[in-house]
Amino acid sequence: MGGVDKGLKTLRGRRMIEWVIERFAPQVDEVLINANQNLDIYAGFGHCVIPDEIGGFAGPLAGLHRALTEARHDLVATVPCDSPFLPPDLVARLRGPLEANAAEVAVAKTGDQPHPVFCLCRRTVLPGLSEFLAGGGRKIDAWYASLKVVEVPFDDQPDAFSNINTEEELRALERGALPSASST
Repeated sequence: MGGVDKGLKTLRGRRMIEWVIERFAPQVDEVLINANQNLDIYAGFGHCVIPDEIGGFAGPLAGLHRALTEARHDLVATVPCDSPFLPPDLVARLRGPLEANAAEVAVAKTGDQPHPVFCLCRRTVLPGLSEFLAGGGRKIDAWYASLKVVEVPFDDQPDAFSNINTEEELRALERGALPSASST
C-alpha cells in the first residue's frame, strides 16, 4: 500500500488493527502489538506495543523475535494486522496439534498453502530464532524448516487468511465483496 501503515488503514469504519484485536484478543491471555511506527496510536488500543529490536526491517521474524522475548507465557501466537477475518478459533485449533505432536510451531494451512504468519509457537524456539536472525536469515519458511512444525488445515475457512495488500483490495472489501484468496 505504498509504505502506508496497513494496520491503521480503515475498513468499514474501523482500523484494520481493531478488527484483528477484536478476533484475536478473546483467544489469548496477552496481546502484544509489534509496530515500528505510530507507536502512540497503537498504544491507544490498550495493549503493550513492542517495536523490533533487530534493525534493518527484518520482517515478520523480527516481530516474532520481540514477542518471544517479551511474552509472559510459554506459547506465543502471531497474526498479521492486514488479515481482519482471521478465524475466531485460530489459537485453539493450532494448540491441539502443537501439543499432540510435541511440535515447536503450529502453522495454519489452507489447501497446499501454509500461512506461517498465523502460527502458535513455543518460547523455547527463541535461541534458535535469535541465531537465525543474527546470521542474516529473514525468510519465515527457511527458519521454521529447521523446527518440528505441524501444519494445521483450515480448509473450512480459506477466506480467513486473506490479507489486504492494496488499496484496490481494501475498496473491494468496503463494497462488501468477499475476501480474496490473497496469500500471506
